[in-house]
Amino acid sequence: MTYFSYITRFSSVLGQAILAFMVLTICYDAAMRYIFAAPTSWSHEVNTFLIVYVALLTAADVQRTDDHIRITFFTDRFSGAAKTIAATLIAVIGVVFCGVMAWRGAITASQALEYGERVSSSLGTPLFIPYALLPIGFGLLAIQFAAGVLSPTMAHNDS
Repeated sequence: MTYFSYITRFSSVLGQAILAFMVLTICYDAAMRYIFAAPTSWSHEVNTFLIVYVALLTAADVQRTDDHIRITFFTDRFSGAAKTIAATLIAVIGVVFCGVMAWRGAITASQALEYGERVSSSLGTPLFIPYALLPIGFGLLAIQFAAGVLSPTMAHNDS
């Protein structure tokens, strides 16, 4: 496995741990709210940011291992060469889209840090923290898509 594969795999394992944490905190909040009439002030905000982490920072590993859901109605009818062309085209579009999202996400996170933006809640989380997940997650995914463009056979082989 390459260093990048270790990074994406670590991110995926961390995402699994975060999902378990989210289940616990949501159950805790529900119990506190409905049994003790004392809801938490932090659970909703924390879990909202964590679901963004789970969605964005695990995507590169899902792409690397080719474990995502795919609609193959049209591509199943393609020949081998046409399937390769379609996969390359999709990867190029993925690189461009993820690159733009990473770039714009970095600008948004930088501005949130510069202006000291915070969530208007009891926690007052600095917004640059969740916004920073955008360039990181989309950047990792762009790199993984680029691996698919540069070497379609190498992109998914180090599971």
